[in-house]
Amino acid sequence: MTPIMIAALGLLMVATAFLSGLFGMAGGLILIGVLLALMPLPTAMVLHAITQMASNGWRALLWRAHIRWRPVFVYLIGCAVALAVWSLTRYVPDKPVALLLLGVTPFMARMMPSGIKPNPDSVWQGTVYGSICMGLMLMTGVSGPLLDTFFLGGEFGRREKVATKAVCQVVSHFTKLIYFGGVIDQAASLDHVLAGVAIAASMLGTTLARRILEAMSDQQFIAWSMRLITTIACYYIAYGSWLLVRTPVMAAFDNGGVQ
Repeated sequence: MTPIMIAALGLLMVATAFLSGLFGMAGGLILIGVLLALMPLPTAMVLHAITQMASNGWRALLWRAHIRWRPVFVYLIGCAVALAVWSLTRYVPDKPVALLLLGVTPFMARMMPSGIKPNPDSVWQGTVYGSICMGLMLMTGVSGPLLDTFFLGGEFGRREKVATKAVCQVVSHFTKLIYFGGVIDQAASLDHVLAGVAIAASMLGTTLARRILEAMSDQQFIAWSMRLITTIACYYIAYGSWLLVRTPVMAAFDNGGVQ
């Protein structure tokens, strides 16, 4: 990549890390879309994993006093279950299906009966959500707004939500890095300068968001977070549906079936 392109991506990474540092989400979802448009999928996944590990890891360090470790350990159990099952099935959905899954899951979580609303302190819920989120991470590169919905459902303050989710995301993205950087062996094709810029930019954006998060109330945090989740989920549903309809039409053109 040219120096100008690296600088532009660095600025984008600062902005997306700032967004994630503020709400604990959304930045990575925006970044992966841009990276996939600029580079091959495995390379994009490796760079995205490095960026998100730096962003979430630094965020977890900044808010380490607010981490709730029990939900983290339960989430890790779910991740291990997903890895075991996914390694046996090797199922990878088409892109439209993956996008629809990412878009629908947060709405499914909201439609659950009040007795089983998302609760990060629940052992069985943490295991189930951890399994599903890790499966989505391995199939699509991101765990989507589902994990955000899960943590917003608990009796956590905004700092606890951001800090605890950050630790869970570090583990998820590290697993993704192992898969795409080790199993598929794409790490060597990644620009090391760009990787260094990604780490520095992620830490900077996360640090800049800290004061604003401190100034927000828990009510403002939840309200804006839910709006972001809904917006992103609707985008995934719309984009996935468009790809689902577009694919057969394009196939017909390629086969000469449509004049």
